[in-house]
Amino acid sequence: MKKKLTAAAIGVALTLTASAGVYAGANIKEIRASLNYGLGIVVNGKTYAPKDGNGKTLAPITYNGTTYLPVRSIGEALNTSVTYDAKNSRVVIGGSASSGSTGGSSSVQRPSSIPADFPLTSDAKVFDLIQGSSGATGKPSATFSYTTKQSLLTLGNTYKQYFAKKGATSKFEEVSASSITIIDSSGTFSVTIDGKPGTGSRKGFNVVDVVWSGK
Repeated sequence: MKKKLTAAAIGVALTLTASAGVYAGANIKEIRASLNYGLGIVVNGKTYAPKDGNGKTLAPITYNGTTYLPVRSIGEALNTSVTYDAKNSRVVIGGSASSGSTGGSSSVQRPSSIPADFPLTSDAKVFDLIQGSSGATGKPSATFSYTTKQSLLTLGNTYKQYFAKKGATSKFEEVSASSITIIDSSGTFSVTIDGKPGTGSRKGFNVVDVVWSGK
């Protein structure tokens, strides 16, 4: 089982693909805009081509004479975190925000819904973060991705040991130097972890997707 998480915001116009409950309804207005493939982007003196998590090139959007850029990709180019605060239906750029934000710094943003000892690498850069509570159980939950330079084999074995200590009774674990697939659960938690080499703007890093529910 593999879950690819995607959260892209374009200017003040926000489009999100995520789990049920994402902000929608009367606050979303359909517009007619144009993809502007002719507009180049330069970041800190270097030509930059924004890409999504799958490595697909993204184009700026022109609407009513104003150009909108994909904020998450631009945030990566500027080494600034961009996350989605589902509880308050807003995008958080560059660190914590008051009243229910996810918290953290521009380089490492630790989800508050995961246990304090949940393994995250020291160089982890979290993105596409959505957290709250899980269904009828009310258990804290978090869905997020992060990049790291740590090897997938080392990281996968770290997670296997951690979930064993937490008393995982149901396990599906495949760990190698090229990928991680872990689906573990017990009476107190459930987790799915998918790790693989990054592509596009994340080439050179490993990308880890996490879906967590529990204490």
